[in-house]
Amino acid sequence: MSTTDGQGYAWLMFVLGTVVCWGLYGVLLHTGQVAMGDPAYGRYKAFLWVGIAYFFTGIVAPVVVLIIGGASWRMTGSGVWWSLVAGIAGALGAFGVLLAFGAKGSPAVVMSIVFAGAPIINAIVALSVHPPGGGWGSIRWQFIAGIVLAGIGACMVTLYKPPPGKSVMKPPVVAPQDADSAKASNRTG
Repeated sequence: MSTTDGQGYAWLMFVLGTVVCWGLYGVLLHTGQVAMGDPAYGRYKAFLWVGIAYFFTGIVAPVVVLIIGGASWRMTGSGVWWSLVAGIAGALGAFGVLLAFGAKGSPAVVMSIVFAGAPIINAIVALSVHPPGGGWGSIRWQFIAGIVLAGIGACMVTLYKPPPGKSVMKPPVVAPQDADSAKASNRTG
């Protein structure tokens, strides 16, 4: 493994931190969805809170870093556009994960397919946008094997995942309301 731009391996710590965070994402999101206690709309409520978390980590944190660093607030239209498109793609992907959970996809299977499939898509698009310097013939067989193995890994996890056991967390019990008490609580709340 080589360092990037001679800066050592600090970048690798950030990558591993991302792996941990994204590896936890599906399980935590599904847990939040179930804990909402709303089988019909719990996933959308969970996604609302994901959006609020994105606000703090995706807006507040960069603004603080830019202010502390004394950065210029000048941005190109192209940079803004592509960054916005990237954010929409990420948000649509996160929403797709929730929809998959709602369609009874298990977190282990859904996230395995996502995290095996995403690098494949990334590699294909990156190679299309930035073709290899030596041409397509310069792509080493190990790279192709890695893409194939990622696909096989997703299939194997999907086909051979262990059966679910007892859940550690129990979903909250939400008492059903009759129409009169629901109207009364809406008037008083």
